[in-house]
Amino acid sequence: MNLPAPTVLFTPSWHAELELGYARFGDSTRPVLRRHQGPLRVQKHLYAEGPEVCQHIIVHPPGGIAGGDRLDISASVGVDAWAQITSPGAAKWYRAAGPAYQQLDLQVAAGATLEWLPQETIIFSAAQAELSTSINLEGDARLFYWDVVALGRPASGERFDLGHFQAKLDIRRDGQLLWHERQRIVGDDGLLDSPIGLDGQPVFATLLVTGEIDSDLLEQCRSLPNDVRGDLTQLPGLLVARCLASEALLARGWLIDLWRLLRPALLGREAVPPRIWST
Repeated sequence: MNLPAPTVLFTPSWHAELELGYARFGDSTRPVLRRHQGPLRVQKHLYAEGPEVCQHIIVHPPGGIAGGDRLDISASVGVDAWAQITSPGAAKWYRAAGPAYQQLDLQVAAGATLEWLPQETIIFSAAQAELSTSINLEGDARLFYWDVVALGRPASGERFDLGHFQAKLDIRRDGQLLWHERQRIVGDDGLLDSPIGLDGQPVFATLLVTGEIDSDLLEQCRSLPNDVRGDLTQLPGLLVARCLASEALLARGWLIDLWRLLRPALLGREAVPPRIWST
């Protein structure tokens, strides 16, 4: 007896890689490595602040991340170089039957500076998003890093009631752990509404910058007018800022305001917002 062949469902997925490298030549930072596989690209490097700071915009042409997708991004900033990396818009993680992944590996050499300033990440209800970030600093390397995560789509009446979001973040200096964080939020979890969790706010953001500031600047940062629930903590060699917000635009605006204050103090340059943030 011949039985019919079983039906196999194939779900298309994207496996994409992007590898970037930067080096200092005289008074200029130049990209020295730009390798990609699959749908990840960077646009032409920009010098909005002059030759010292090289700005790149990472583009993911499919426009969203679905189940089975895997993004691997690495960037290496050489001695005394300065790279600023951002994105043209929100990263969207779609509802899916299986997990999707992003692996981020950042290396910053002695004397170098990396600003990792992407726009928000939107986790649709029923998405299964798993992100892992590893940052390694050498010597006196400097880092300005942020991320904004929006769970569900409140403007469309969508609550994050299915799926999961999990993230890992490790920052090391010369092999010594500076920051170690693990997050996991499951759809309709009690933490979404708990006062010791997200307290009903669908957006949360984190800013991490190396260095230390004085009490006057810390108070100035805390006094910024805003519509988020946020605060800052000065740890040895690392300043941490976090907020909860009702929408991503508010959280991102707060981070940008902090960046405007902190960049001159900790990185020695006035804050010049990338034009892509205004488009």
